[in-house]
Amino acid sequence: MDTERHPPYRQTLAILSRGDAAARRDTTPQNSRFVRVFEALAVADIDATPAIYDESFAGAVRDQLLAADGVLVWVDPIHQGKTRAELDALLRDVAAQGPWVSAHPDVILKMGVKEVLYRTRHLGWGTDTHRYDTAAKFRTEFPSRLRADGPRVLKQNRGNGGQGVWKVEALPNADGMVRVLHAQRGSTPEDMPFDALLARCEPYFGWGGCIIDQAFQPRLPDGMIRCYMSGAKVAGFGHQKIKALIPPPPEGPDSPEAQPGPRIMHGPDAPQFQALRRSMEDEWTPQMMATLDIDAPSLPVIWDADFLYGPRTAAGADSYVLCEINASSCFAIPEEAPAAIARTVKERMLRARDVHSRA
Repeated sequence: MDTERHPPYRQTLAILSRGDAAARRDTTPQNSRFVRVFEALAVADIDATPAIYDESFAGAVRDQLLAADGVLVWVDPIHQGKTRAELDALLRDVAAQGPWVSAHPDVILKMGVKEVLYRTRHLGWGTDTHRYDTAAKFRTEFPSRLRADGPRVLKQNRGNGGQGVWKVEALPNADGMVRVLHAQRGSTPEDMPFDALLARCEPYFGWGGCIIDQAFQPRLPDGMIRCYMSGAKVAGFGHQKIKALIPPPPEGPDSPEAQPGPRIMHGPDAPQFQALRRSMEDEWTPQMMATLDIDAPSLPVIWDADFLYGPRTAAGADSYVLCEINASSCFAIPEEAPAAIARTVKERMLRARDVHSRA
């Protein structure tokens, strides 16, 4: 074939993120926050364009997505009071009509929610974890567990940015009173009756469906390790000294001392994280896939697992406790990640095209 007259087919991809009408009109690959991803996709011979979403112009977005070969989605579960309920329905419809979608909403509901902590608690990343699917069960079971086991961390099933994540402690010599600290930035500890905590948590049994309860990790001040994944392979790491769920200093929650440290990015070969990498690639990710019934082609193109340091082993080595998986909107990312994303996107889209051609 004369390739000058008939150039090779270039697959098309829409990168979907949330924004208003002005953002939809003005966003380009060059001024997008995903510019490095657009550049890596272009090197991989994939024509990618921004797709800005809001419920008010969902029909136009749907038409744009249906015209693409694939869709790469970066939208938080909760944003300024808006959930992904309508978007998830739209993405399911688009995926059913042909375009490949990552991460698919059904995959997010398996691995990108806090319930994954309960369903995979038996893996090497697990800890003492419980699930409450009704307010009545929470009222019955949580207070005695709190008194017996010490501080706990409650997490609503779907959320981001610390929304719906609480450290809870029983107050000594104060029957029925608890001290709570919200994980959102700027929060301060509050003392309240347990019924007041229950009232705050009751909405979590609506959209999202449950509350997950984990043991508080005393090594929280040592920081959090974010393990970035592209498919089943590690794409990099980020280490950050976090302040969420740590009481603010006397200077107050807005003081510089109360702010989290910068997230220091590392490539996948960073020596200090190779034990974690081996566990993620060789053990925990395959075991998670088996537990949740997720096949390799369905894993998100980019996702991350956030780990806290667990108790040291008898030999003095670190252990790691999973505190959440982000599969809806995983950004910012290490320098090595855009190339990994582009490779995975190309593999997935070629596979999807082969499947459709055989159908």
